[in-house]
Amino acid sequence: MKYIDEFRDGGVARAVAATIAREVDPTRRYHLMEFCGGHTHAISRYGIADLLPKNIRLIHGPGCPVCVLPIGRVDDAIALALNQKVILATYADCLRVPASKGLSLMKARAQGADVRMVYSSADAVKLAQDNPDRQVVFFAIGFETTTPPTAVAILEAQRLGLANFTVFCNHVLTPAAIAHILESPEVREHGTVPLDAFIGPAHVSVVIGSQPYEHFATEYRKPVVIAGFEPLDVMQAVLMLVRQLNEGRAEVENEFTRAVTPQGNLKAQALVAQVFELRKSFEWRGLRAVPYSALRIKDALRGFDAEVRFGIETKSVADNKACECGAILRGLKRPQDCKLFATVCTPENPMGSCMVSSEGACAAHYTYGRFRDAEAEAGP
Repeated sequence: MKYIDEFRDGGVARAVAATIAREVDPTRRYHLMEFCGGHTHAISRYGIADLLPKNIRLIHGPGCPVCVLPIGRVDDAIALALNQKVILATYADCLRVPASKGLSLMKARAQGADVRMVYSSADAVKLAQDNPDRQVVFFAIGFETTTPPTAVAILEAQRLGLANFTVFCNHVLTPAAIAHILESPEVREHGTVPLDAFIGPAHVSVVIGSQPYEHFATEYRKPVVIAGFEPLDVMQAVLMLVRQLNEGRAEVENEFTRAVTPQGNLKAQALVAQVFELRKSFEWRGLRAVPYSALRIKDALRGFDAEVRFGIETKSVADNKACECGAILRGLKRPQDCKLFATVCTPENPMGSCMVSSEGACAAHYTYGRFRDAEAEAGP
């Protein structure tokens, strides 16, 4: 644990914070978006925002795959389990994502749906092997990090000749979402979401490398610093971004050099390219339809595509009108700006997707940040 402890040293964190405080320009504001939900969780858990000068604002982005899963896709998964009587296998966080009519996969299970939690895509393949008389659908979600294991599962099912295994693919792509945010009216026209720079995702970048972010530095003049998930990783990334902005630079820098390379994991990329291809468009919760932002299973492997086998045609479903998850995912609002936050919407009873996963902005702020809000309101 010593190696991890070195990245959580409070004394070093205070020293980095003091350096940031010396180097910020007091006449300007710094708006930094952390895209990854892992960073959102770390920022809340370790109170990183409290260590930074007041003119640095950390903006939560749509970096939680569970949070950006649209209601219509969850409805489709529920329909598969309830109506098609399949064994639906998925990760734990997906079970509580709110869907239409007050349902979720967990509530559908209470109504008799065969929904099972798995720890990996390999577990879903094993389910198909162990239940040859049942159709098994793996409800696959995630960014580039979890896409290679899904590709491996499909290829393994092909090797084993499993005719009862399919994947309902909901894998989405990080760079496309960042570009969509930068092209959105809120950013380009109205200026209601000032974005100066990005803290780049950690695990995603292990797979895709640092090169895909060059576009944002060269075309949009937005600095990017890829950072690990430990508190000192995030603090160092903030310092690097402050220095870039002060110097008028817009470059891609890699703080997470112990895991991320410019090219990324070429073997993982080859597996993904073998199994998947780009969708023309895909709906993200809070971002609406984002062009070329998700993957579908290639026609050569269509026998393992649940959308093909079961004729799934997803319909767009509007979020709960009282829920502010869409605005929070775009950085327009903070969790505490939502009237439902910490009242009717809690991790035990989530009304929106941001409260489901521990990496969601609302769940992270509920667990760690709301106590600091209460202290600030109480005053000295």
